[in-house]
Amino acid sequence: QVQVVESGGGSVQAGGSRRLSCEASGRTFSSYAMGWYRQAPGKEREFVATIRWSGDTHYADSVKDRFIISRHKTKNMVYLQMNSLKPEDTAVYYCNAVQAGSNRYYWGQGTQVTVSS
Repeated sequence: QVQVVESGGGSVQAGGSRRLSCEASGRTFSSYAMGWYRQAPGKEREFVATIRWSGDTHYADSVKDRFIISRHKTKNMVYLQMNSLKPEDTAVYYCNAVQAGSNRYYWGQGTQVTVSS
């Protein structure tokens, strides 16, 4: 019964910014970590950024100088601030939540981000 929902996708010109949001919900759900992955057509899904309940963050090398991940202190909610966007950032962005205890992964439906040159 865990649901993960992303929002904030859309079209933006190169050099612009976009902010994605994600919320995981469920009667007994509590996240150990939440993060973002992305997948472009014909390419494998790749890691973008993640944040644990402790606040520890990790970024893919391709985005670490431009993207910032953050989370709500008490809710299973995560944000991805994307700055200095490049055409190669174009992809479907998926939110992932890791359930505390079980370490089970839950995925959102994805939100499309298109960066035009």
